[in-house]
Formats: sequence, structure tokens, C-alpha cells
Amino acid sequence: MKKSTSDTRKYRTDMNDKILNSGFRDYNKFFALDNKAYINGALPAKTKELMGLVASMVLRCNDCIFYHIDRSIQEGATKEELYESFNIALIVGGSIVIPHLRYAFEVTEDIFNEAKS
Repeated sequence: MKKSTSDTRKYRTDMNDKILNSGFRDYNKFFALDNKAYINGALPAKTKELMGLVASMVLRCNDCIFYHIDRSIQEGATKEELYESFNIALIVGGSIVIPHLRYAFEVTEDIFNEAKS
């Protein structure tokens, strides 16, 4: 059974809280570096999220694909910007990216539909 976007977000938040509160401080250091990488700087946060999305698709990580699509949309990405980013991932990664392209389309549809409700 497919998780809803809100269930996926909740699971991610709950598990990240467990990880960050585990007492193993190296996790916190990595999460802080990861978070800082995606804030506005010389490149806007939206561009950085789209770059993260491309990398996630090429690396074939559906959890990361969901996260970066969600964050890209929160940062104002349009469907057209997402589609162009998906295309870059497909060009860089080749046909092995196609299953993740399908997933990315599904997630994009779900998040945009959720925003309409």
C-alpha cells in the first residue's frame, strides 16, 4: 500500500528525531552540514533542491527523490522546472533512471494535488 505524502513526511520527521536524539553526536553533525548546504547562498535554495533532486534520481534513492521534490515545491519550483530537472537526471543517469522518473512523476502529482485540496 502506498503511503500518503503526509505519512511519508511524518515518518521522515519521526525517524530523524529518533536519530538526532540517539546521543550519537556524529549524526547531528552530518544533518547540520546537509541542512546548511541547501539554504540560500550564491545559489538560491530552490536551485540547490533541484540539484539535490537530480543527484537523488541518478543515485536512485526514492526517499531522497520524495524529499527534494517536496522541498523544491516548497521553495517555489514549478512542474516545468521539476520536469527539466528530471530530464537532466535521465540524461546523466541513463535508462536505469526511468523507474525513478516514474516515481518522481507520481510524487510530483501527489504533492501538487495535495496543495490544491
